[in-house]
Amino acid sequence: MSQEVYGLLSIILSIAFIGLAWWALQSFRFDKILKKPNGAQAKLLQIILSIVIGYELSRFFLDYLGWSLTFGNLFN
Repeated sequence: MSQEVYGLLSIILSIAFIGLAWWALQSFRFDKILKKPNGAQAKLLQIILSIVIGYELSRFFLDYLGWSLTFGNLFN
């Protein structure tokens, strides 16, 4: 896989998983653990959490892709 394709795939997966994490965090009950769940700080926390979770998920899948591609070269 060329570096250009890998770079584009990295960007697309990162954005997709950040969006997926944001969507999943919308069902989390922040009002149970935060003082002001509708405040700006709570929204910033949701954004930061979605970026961290989404980035880690995309890194996992990209690492898995890289491992599977190098594993294919083992039998050549």
